[in-house]
Amino acid sequence: MASSGLGGAILSRAILVLLAGVAFCAAALAQTSGSATPQDNDANSTDAMKDGLQDPRIEGAEPGKSWGMWDIGRPHPLQGKGAFEDHDPIGVAAGKLIPTDCSFNWTDPDTHQVFCFGSQASLVYFLSAPKTNESRAEKRWRMLKGLPTG
Repeated sequence: MASSGLGGAILSRAILVLLAGVAFCAAALAQTSGSATPQDNDANSTDAMKDGLQDPRIEGAEPGKSWGMWDIGRPHPLQGKGAFEDHDPIGVAAGKLIPTDCSFNWTDPDTHQVFCFGSQASLVYFLSAPKTNESRAEKRWRMLKGLPTG
């Protein structure tokens, strides 16, 4: 009995030594491997912080007041132009008025009507059956507003 206890202790100690060796090798490898991504010396420059896209939210900014792509305080250019008074159509179809800022939007290619969404998930769900979801939202919108559903 005593010999099996001694053997178990030796085995446990051997496992601990092995794990310590693996941890040491992993740490040494992490220090020598360096970064997989090459360093970009221009990443901290002022030009790198500017948005290169022709974004109307940035282009229409007052001179000297723009923070480039970091300026999130401006309203979306489509805000106020969406169907259902900028409420999420999936929410409207469920009978809930979820206001949006039109950051997530989709324009119907047939009617050119803009739909604003409260989240990307709502937009993706809507696009799984856009005509069906649009008609469901339109029907519920009329009910919510007290308009004839005919």
